[in-house]
Amino acid sequence: MPIKTISELDIAGRRVFVRVDFNVPLTPAGGVADDTRIRESLPTIRLAIEKGARVVLASHLGRPKGKPDKKYSLEPVAARLAELIGAEVTLTDEPVGDGARKVVSDLRAGAVALLENLRFSPAEEANDEAFSRALASYADVYVNDAFGTAHRAHASTAGITKFLADKGMGLLMEREVKFLGQLLGDVERPFVAIIGGAKVSDKIGVLENLLGRVDQLLVGGAMANTFLKAKGGKLGRSLVEDDKLALARSFLKAEEQNVDVLLPRDVVAAAGTKSESGRVVHAMSVPDDLAALDVGPETARGFADAIARAKTIFWNGPMGVFESEPFAAGTLAVAQAVATAKGALSVVGGGDSVAAVHKCGVADKITHISTGGGASLEFLEGKKLPGLAALEG
Repeated sequence: MPIKTISELDIAGRRVFVRVDFNVPLTPAGGVADDTRIRESLPTIRLAIEKGARVVLASHLGRPKGKPDKKYSLEPVAARLAELIGAEVTLTDEPVGDGARKVVSDLRAGAVALLENLRFSPAEEANDEAFSRALASYADVYVNDAFGTAHRAHASTAGITKFLADKGMGLLMEREVKFLGQLLGDVERPFVAIIGGAKVSDKIGVLENLLGRVDQLLVGGAMANTFLKAKGGKLGRSLVEDDKLALARSFLKAEEQNVDVLLPRDVVAAAGTKSESGRVVHAMSVPDDLAALDVGPETARGFADAIARAKTIFWNGPMGVFESEPFAAGTLAVAQAVATAKGALSVVGGGDSVAAVHKCGVADKITHISTGGGASLEFLEGKKLPGLAALEG
């Protein structure tokens, strides 16, 4: 069933419940450290305000373990949002209850309220029916703009929709579905996927689903170590998932399916992530006392060459321990290559990959930067996301 967008919904003068993703990092002093996720939601919020909706925003923040916790309050988020939209944002003192109900009922057209952290109640993650019904009672229309939580069947992403007939997706969600959906359809070739990160187990589903779609698969990060060991490599003290070696071996037969799987040829190895520098060694022969912590320069050049020829690119996951300067070069090289691939559709997802394109100052050259790490991977695995399925019909 097609999903409506907020642009197609009748929201003027009505209470519109917008599920946003305001799960932002906070400073030690309790301010917003990075407001990217708040900014991503602004087009949807502004559209609702312009149309005269009475806007009720809801989000989780952190992991407060199902009970109120001052350090996970959305208070700093409400303050930052108010600055960004240039209007008052009223924060409720609880996600549901008499106080929240009073704030919502007092909203006038074009005004904005933010419910306190949804995870202050265990009922949110439990997708509790009574909690879902309570949230729904604050609204006439439901809009989900939190793609990052679309793979979770929680009260605010799934349960609430049973009680509201008018529902759809926000502008950010619409954009995510559009570009990630393109990757699962007919694409311009060559189609190159770059997959990194720590664990094969986290990414095997998306790797397998992309096999029949991509022309080249570039594998980096610690997960590449497992593939290298599966091919007989000696990986020293590198992080390896020994219990996934059989899975890696069977996956590497993918090359028989006309998919070119590129693994690191050289790596930057060091005693540990706190080392001030590393040395370049052959990827199949890491010394016993060292660990592979980044792809090497030869590998980075090879990956960049493959990316330069691509017309469709998907990237998720760093090439090494990106947060440590001596082991960031591989990830930054990939970021630069993706940004400069001429005429290519490029989609980047995952925290470190997104951080890399921002660090390189090339975010504006990426076609689409996905806000959903786990959600974008599950979408590309071909899984039906509960938060999207709930909007159908």
